Amino acid sequence: MNFLNTISIGFKEIWANKFRSTLTMLGIILGVGSLVAQSALVKGLENGMKEALVAVGGLEKVYITAQAIPAWQRHRAEQAVGNTMRDIRALQHSAPLVHLVVPEMLLPGAVVTSGSKVITPWHFVGTWPGSLDLNQHVVEHGRIFNDVDEEMARNVCVIGTDIRDALFGDPAEIGREVNPVGEFININNQRFRIIGMFRHYESELDRKTREQAASRGPAPATSGPNRRGVAGGTKGSRTGSGGGMGLAFEWKNKTIYIPLNTMWLRFRAGASTNSEPDPRLTAIYFKVNDLEHMNDSLQQVKNVMSQTHNGIEDFAFNTQENYSESINTAVRNARLSGTIIAAISLLVGGVGIMNIMLASITERVREIGVRKAVGATFWDVFIQILVESVVIAVVGGLAGLLASKGLVNLLSLLSPAGNSPVITWDAMVMAFGFSVAVGVLAGIFPGLKAARLHPIQALRYE
Repeated sequence: MNFLNTISIGFKEIWANKFRSTLTMLGIILGVGSLVAQSALVKGLENGMKEALVAVGGLEKVYITAQAIPAWQRHRAEQAVGNTMRDIRALQHSAPLVHLVVPEMLLPGAVVTSGSKVITPWHFVGTWPGSLDLNQHVVEHGRIFNDVDEEMARNVCVIGTDIRDALFGDPAEIGREVNPVGEFININNQRFRIIGMFRHYESELDRKTREQAASRGPAPATSGPNRRGVAGGTKGSRTGSGGGMGLAFEWKNKTIYIPLNTMWLRFRAGASTNSEPDPRLTAIYFKVNDLEHMNDSLQQVKNVMSQTHNGIEDFAFNTQENYSESINTAVRNARLSGTIIAAISLLVGGVGIMNIMLASITERVREIGVRKAVGATFWDVFIQILVESVVIAVVGGLAGLLASKGLVNLLSLLSPAGNSPVITWDAMVMAFGFSVAVGVLAGIFPGLKAARLHPIQALRYE
């Protein structure tokens, strides 16, 4: 009951000095609000980066590219064969720690036309159907090419939604959905039939933005030329946002897949400057069976590739772990810097609480003297002042939690991020806990000063 009375007195002191108490709590409110808001922004950034990482295949995905022959092996340069289909067959039969081994042949700078429209896709590649699972692709309309298409080197392709929009019309602009399956396009003067289209890929923020725009009704039609230099040149809310995070989704939307054998026969077989066609692959992709055995899997693949490459190390591994480590480092640095700034704000709030408590003690010296004269102990006075300090911090902390939502919305308007901020319970608990700790620390010195007052000197204080 005495403890409840102590808390009640603390609230009465705050109410009696409303303006002064509000100014004192302002530092706590800003500190708690900024800590929660910073955590929400970092969480949104982390979610966006991990969303993009999953969209391009996840941590299990590894790809092998060509690299310069090491200096100590350059005398054997004429024996280097590069990445070829021999590697694919060897990995499929001799590397049980990996699966989904997929070859890729890229053709940079391909020109795609349909009528008067000309575009350059970001990713024009010849591959196998396994690339769908490898790169988390989903065919929304039509189908992916099959073994017959591959064997007969048919001129068929599967396109992304940005390719469709650039060649046949953006649904947001023409007011209807276009299914391009069955249409024909020209790729470097080769006629191809579209047999499938991938679903549209976008971040969570882009999806919400698009849905909000759709709920407001169609945008007014604009006039002007519809010719684009690249696929999806400017697409408003349809493009990915957030820098590198959005590029992962744009890359998938601006993709054209064709059978590997078609790429080889139609575009690559005659592209060699030598007398013989160049059989080398642009990259070899695979997924490891178990992330815990990533190093063992890479070593196994390296052993197999060393056999097929005559012992020449003209290949390099690229893993998504590097990107994952970059995500963790960026998140950790952002969280640390934001926490330091918020901690400084809370420290300033603690200094304000200590200041108001010292001023309160000066005003209540005679009251403290009377209490000690009628039997109040050292700890009674100390706990009274400490509880009052904590009450101010708790009220300020609760107000800061309420203010954090508005602060997050304000920061989102002033500096839009690639993903929506996410306020988490652990951030709110941590921020509130810090505010309570600040209140305790700020009340210790004033409490000791008040508890050590001599009752006779306190009663004589004017």
